[in-house]
Amino acid sequence: MAGDGEADWSEDHLLGGRVRLRQPRDGYRAAIDPVLLAAAVEAKPGAVVLDAGLGAGAVALCLLARRPDLRLIGIESDPATAAIARVNAAANDVADRLDVRCGTLEAVAMAMTDAGESVDGVVTNPPYLSAAAADASPTPGRQRSNVESVALSTWIAACARPLRMKGVLTLIHRADRLDDVILALHRAGCAEVAVLPLWPRADVEARRVLVRGRKGIAGPARLLPGLVLHQADGRFTAAAEAILRDGTALGWKGSTLPQDSPS
Repeated sequence: MAGDGEADWSEDHLLGGRVRLRQPRDGYRAAIDPVLLAAAVEAKPGAVVLDAGLGAGAVALCLLARRPDLRLIGIESDPATAAIARVNAAANDVADRLDVRCGTLEAVAMAMTDAGESVDGVVTNPPYLSAAAADASPTPGRQRSNVESVALSTWIAACARPLRMKGVLTLIHRADRLDDVILALHRAGCAEVAVLPLWPRADVEARRVLVRGRKGIAGPARLLPGLVLHQADGRFTAAAEAILRDGTALGWKGSTLPQDSPS
């Protein structure tokens, strides 16, 4: 097991306790972003979905908990983190549905396409910060998870490589990089882009966005009503609570605004 000892790792829970997640105490730690991302994935029963940038498995485990009819392939570049993802898969009884592959995203995606292996969907939580804009972190795991080792356009192109035609690529990113995300999707052959803003509160601009594009589809872009995460008193809205604790899907076809009364 990775790390110098048990003190290096903690066991946490997502989806109201349905998902057990062993993750490092220092470095990247899953919060609500991977849960929201997993809730945004739409796939037909029996589909194979690629999790590009698996980490300890937060997105994949939440998706498999919500959708027992899916199979996932997870790509993780760090061998120690890939080992923890396998431990987490076994702890959540999904080791038979999560295929963890260790290597860089570009290398594994290329190997998949060379072998004629394709997937129905891709889900990814890319590093949010460009190398030029980020200060170096003293924690290697946090640096690797938060700062791009390759350009965003390269990352998304690798994600799209094994994706079948008409397949869906779903990702979460910073709202202030939305233009980079959309440009990268188009360059990777993914259009019909849909953007779903995530507002911290109703009166605060979005800091995160969920974005999806379809490979080989030339449909128009859509800006959806989005999701308000917190009420004025800091509690999660009813809509956010349903997604984060109860495993409700985050729909792409209509409004996901909550109907909470003001606090």
